[in-house]
Amino acid sequence: MKSHISSIIFGIAIIAASFFLGKAVKDRNKVEGQIQVTGLGKADFSSDLIVWEGSFGATNPDIKQAYLTLENNRALINKYLSKKGINTKELVYSAVSTGRKNKQIYSDNGNYIGDQFVAYELTQSIKIESKEVDKIEKISREITELLNQGVQFYSESPRYYYTKLADLKIEMISKATEDARVRAENISKFSGGKLGELKSAKMGIFQITGQNSKEEYSWGGTFNTSSRKKTASITMKLVYKVN
Repeated sequence: MKSHISSIIFGIAIIAASFFLGKAVKDRNKVEGQIQVTGLGKADFSSDLIVWEGSFGATNPDIKQAYLTLENNRALINKYLSKKGINTKELVYSAVSTGRKNKQIYSDNGNYIGDQFVAYELTQSIKIESKEVDKIEKISREITELLNQGVQFYSESPRYYYTKLADLKIEMISKATEDARVRAENISKFSGGKLGELKSAKMGIFQITGQNSKEEYSWGGTFNTSSRKKTASITMKLVYKVN
């Protein structure tokens, strides 16, 4: 008999524990008649704008000859890019940077004496901004062909952008808001309440990362420019009244 009563008491204890545990789960997002939820908006997209830069130069003890060599290199670059289907009017050249190349002089016993002038070093950079992503991407990989023409061209990695970012951001905010609203409705329904009016809405940081990359979100927002294919995401924190 005592064993039977103990079993009943034990069963009641389990039911009570389950009730309070369930209530705790229901109320974890419910604070003083409110529900706080965070929704996520996310989308994959491909960049439609590419920016590519590179630089070239010329070295000569005679500064006039160095300028002539630089101009010749620039002409060869224009000709090369023109053959690749690039309108030379789209090319943006920077101002010429002039420097001096020196070598250190040491005495017979190894003591530093000073510097000796060797040559003038002239450098200039070039920039292309285009929506023909495939074409410019291909050129950035093949530009070293100019070495065969005696032009030492240093190519940088292309940067990728999206011109419809403002529209995409609005779309992400809408998705995040809807996601948060659905979460709030489910929580209020599960807890036996009724979702009331929206009391506040706070937008999170807009993040853009490379697709399938290991990039982490940053406090100030990540803005990937190295990947052509990207993922955009944003969060919305909503606070609803619960009736």
